[in-house]
Amino acid sequence: MTLRAGWLRNLVILLALWELLGRLHLVASGALPAPSVILLKLWADRADYPPHVLATLEASILGFLVGNAIAIAAGVLFVLSPVALRLARGVNIAIFALPPIAISPVLVLTLSGMTPRVVLAALGCYFTTMTATVLGLTQADARSLDVVRAYGGGRWSMMRLVQLRSALPSMLGGLRIAAPNAVLGAILAEFGGGGRFGLGTYLLGSLGRADPPRLWGIGLTATLIAGLAYAAFAILGNHIAGASRAVTIPAAAPSLPGRHSRLASILLALAAIALPLVLWWLLLKGLGVPEMIARTPAGIIDYLFLADSAGSAQSRLLAALAETLPITLAGLLAGLAFAFMLALLVDVAPALGRSLMPVALVTQTMPLVALTPLLVLLLGRGTAVTLWITISVTFFPSFVTIAQGIMMVPRPALEVPRAYGAGKLKELRLVAIPASLPYLFAALRLAVPRALLGVMIAEWLATGKGLGNLLNQSRGYLDYGMIWTVAVVAVLIAVVFHQVVIFTERRVLPRLGMTTVE
Repeated sequence: MTLRAGWLRNLVILLALWELLGRLHLVASGALPAPSVILLKLWADRADYPPHVLATLEASILGFLVGNAIAIAAGVLFVLSPVALRLARGVNIAIFALPPIAISPVLVLTLSGMTPRVVLAALGCYFTTMTATVLGLTQADARSLDVVRAYGGGRWSMMRLVQLRSALPSMLGGLRIAAPNAVLGAILAEFGGGGRFGLGTYLLGSLGRADPPRLWGIGLTATLIAGLAYAAFAILGNHIAGASRAVTIPAAAPSLPGRHSRLASILLALAAIALPLVLWWLLLKGLGVPEMIARTPAGIIDYLFLADSAGSAQSRLLAALAETLPITLAGLLAGLAFAFMLALLVDVAPALGRSLMPVALVTQTMPLVALTPLLVLLLGRGTAVTLWITISVTFFPSFVTIAQGIMMVPRPALEVPRAYGAGKLKELRLVAIPASLPYLFAALRLAVPRALLGVMIAEWLATGKGLGNLLNQSRGYLDYGMIWTVAVVAVLIAVVFHQVVIFTERRVLPRLGMTTVE
């Protein structure tokens, strides 16, 4: 009760401060309207919202159901067959690292009707639920599995009677994160031109009207939908499996034990790399996408290196990369540094962590595409807004992960420096920080694709630079080759960043006698 009272008090203080700042126009000349003004505008626009909200909900719910059904089935398959997991590793990593805004125009071009929104919502759900399912299934009680095995039960009997039941808490945790991801995916597809109605369409159409209260109303409505979806599964999970403080999930593709010869391992690795390319080609052919729009892997190579216009395409792509990559790295490192410092501060002052956790939950559920126009109102369209967006989307998930790592440091390990009279800061430096390094790497893996997504959305909506702007321009010019090229390059950048983090982690942590956090 005391904790809830503290949250309520902090919320009242925040709203009162916001009301004061908005009424006095102290932030960006009125770009931050008072909550009361936003509510009045919501009431005035109440007739506009139902079709937009219903369209977004329809795509989100369908994508959530489809994406999670595939994710749970894939998780079961991967546990039953580690070879299947290794074969699908390339696809899994690509989906995790995928910046949704990069493929949104591609989906709108190749699919029709509500399908692009549903697909993007499903992709947003897949990795989180699949990873949570695999982790839950592999943590089943060994003694219960032995009992089923002793009575003649096979792999499927153990799965059905023991593993699926024990994995329920983990799976519900995955669904909790997948729910707001589905909302974000649907809204991003709406931004890419996927229909007449939807909150993304409504937000995009309202950007040029110089009406901050309406933009804030749309953004907060999208956040409310995502937050309610998160809360529904949080309540369900707490009711079924007990309360959990986790607001994020592991950021690495799952791995299962399995022994293979060196040749078999090499062949599996090559197959894992080839599988995404084969699926790409098969989907284009199976969907019957017109040749004028579709680009196979060979088509991308031809556009970028062999065609008469390849030189121009390369120069435009390199110029965009020169804008996007530095700000992505700067925002990623700054967000991670802030997260690390605040996690240490929270360990020194736990009350601060309890006060910040509601903010972390709101940030986790706020659709990035709804946040960006609001920050543009406050900060303008320069580099500052891109950097701020990148920091904001990487900061809180990283903070929660690192703080969790510090909290999990064994108490006996902390008592050793205390016995020698060490203070809190020395205790952190000697024990807590080194022991939490695996979680720092896990936070970095989690933050990499989010940083690139944040930069590209800011470039699309605000700055008119970089890969996000090149994607938007190419959509307007019907330059299908560049649209596909930017999408592929964005995915490759995120995958390369992710793999560099994993490579560094696997070289550094074993030398310190630590294991990675999957």
